[in-house]
Amino acid sequence: MFNKETYVKRRAELKKLVGKGIIILFGNNESPANFPANGYYPFRQDSSFLYYFGQKRDGLVGVIDIDNDTETLIGDDIDIDDIVWYGSVDSVRDMADAVGVANTINMKGLKTICNNALREHRKIHFLPPYRADIMIQIFDLFGIHPNQQKESASMDLIHAVVKMRSIKTQEEIEELERAAVIGYKMHTTAMILGKPGVTEKFVGGQVSGIACSYGSMVAFPTIFSQHGEIMHGNPSMALLESGRLALCDCGAETINHYCSDNTRTFPVNGKFTQKQLEIYKVVEECHDAALSLSKPGVKYMDVHFAVCRILFDRMKELGLAKGDTDAAVAAGAHAMFLPHGLGHMMGMDVHDMESFDQINVGFDEETRPNLKQFGTNCLRMGRRLEEGFVVTDEPGIYFIPALIDEWRAKKHCADFLNFDKLDEYKDFGGIRLEDDLLITKDGCRFIGKDIIPYHPKDVEDFIAANRK
Repeated sequence: MFNKETYVKRRAELKKLVGKGIIILFGNNESPANFPANGYYPFRQDSSFLYYFGQKRDGLVGVIDIDNDTETLIGDDIDIDDIVWYGSVDSVRDMADAVGVANTINMKGLKTICNNALREHRKIHFLPPYRADIMIQIFDLFGIHPNQQKESASMDLIHAVVKMRSIKTQEEIEELERAAVIGYKMHTTAMILGKPGVTEKFVGGQVSGIACSYGSMVAFPTIFSQHGEIMHGNPSMALLESGRLALCDCGAETINHYCSDNTRTFPVNGKFTQKQLEIYKVVEECHDAALSLSKPGVKYMDVHFAVCRILFDRMKELGLAKGDTDAAVAAGAHAMFLPHGLGHMMGMDVHDMESFDQINVGFDEETRPNLKQFGTNCLRMGRRLEEGFVVTDEPGIYFIPALIDEWRAKKHCADFLNFDKLDEYKDFGGIRLEDDLLITKDGCRFIGKDIIPYHPKDVEDFIAANRK
């Protein structure tokens, strides 16, 4: 938690941006894993509630009455039964004082606040809910059916929160740097442990344990797999095999809930084959190109397509692609190799503010997503970069057998792809390299003092020096 003044200033700025009405920010409730008293651990508070009210306890709601310039923290104090099992916690009044909120009431009082606002025909602002229990609560308070709540959410509030949370302050950057320290430990551990004969599940479990040991939790479920062509490959009980590549995509969340998100791909036996190295170097070049191109004022969509053109040119050199590069990228042929976007916003959520819909976070009125073209429809971030943004840089090359077969059968982009050559790569897997970029005044930089090895020789040297 940051100091009291941080939250006071944030709420004051939010009032100015939204202008009028009443803002209701719902905190999360406990979410049961398999029965009510066995909740997922650790409890994860809603990020926007955390951003403005700072408190991590379940069962809280924050109300900001712009018109009357009042703020209220709503929640019920825990009773003796809970204290017996979980220990004493701060009262709602104590929690309000810690973040500079003047008023508190119990949860029953929220209904009165909402009824009064509805009766007076005041504008009520809430964010799109993503948990079923909050949807039910909104239905009880306002009579809005869950299937209409996304459309009923306040665009004024969404735009205000996106504007504020997109620009990272110095204290937030410092927290992201702490997350990067944990992320470094996670990835270097994967490189050390990920040798032949060990299961994917073991490596993935050890990596996730580091996040829990040094921070709050993983930023997202750890991806660790020899099947790098599967974007979100969960660790399996498969044994790691010499000669194959392992892809590790993981990150940590700090105690204050700021994230890291990195991906590395390394040879299980510690040495790249020539075929692996050829593809790896293309991804490395694309990764570094994004680093050199990203700066304030540049559209991240333009960086994405610049990377796609580099990738396609190199695929032509390897005999996997053919034809005019600009025409191929316009037709979406590059998505055979890169079926996702270059990156996304990152902060308190690993896909920062994704629950608001990416069109409201990664795009704006100037820059709109192309939802019709395969691959390009997965571009989460396209708008112009600004100083203080944090985005991921994560190009990849994947050889997906089902996709190769489908495009061949349909003759999709047949003028730009060499399907006979692609067949030779069906057992290759995939390679992704990912780092987190802070957009600075004149360009960008990696977040993290210690860069996880990613240049091929550095990867091989690190594995050779650290494996027993």
